[in-house]
Amino acid sequence: MNYWLVKSEPFKYAWEQFLKDKKTFWDGVRNYAARNNLKAMKKGDRVLFYHSNEGLEIVGIAEVVKEAYQDPTTEDTNWVVVDLKPVSTLPSPVSLAAIKADRSLSEMQLVRLSRLSVSAVTADEYKRVLEMGGM
Repeated sequence: MNYWLVKSEPFKYAWEQFLKDKKTFWDGVRNYAARNNLKAMKKGDRVLFYHSNEGLEIVGIAEVVKEAYQDPTTEDTNWVVVDLKPVSTLPSPVSLAAIKADRSLSEMQLVRLSRLSVSAVTADEYKRVLEMGGM
């Protein structure tokens, strides 16, 4: 199993809406590195859900339920989506400030490649974030 992080601005698509929807396709990715991460996702992979711009915190865990396919919002074949479903809300959101303050997370792509909307997360980083979030 691999681990990932996706970012969403809460006013565009919040964790609470994701919980109501029960499943969504992750669209709108227009960066090649982020797109390549979507293409690398496999069914069953776990995904940290991060509120960007407002909140700046990891709020939940999702799961990949369908691997990469053509983004239905564009005819440009360069872009793909994956289907995600929510798994669990973190008991305590993990803020970007807390992540940056934790030495074991200093190499996390969220910190190093802050503009990337879909990033890889190592197993150790994933475990540490869950610990920080009360799981």
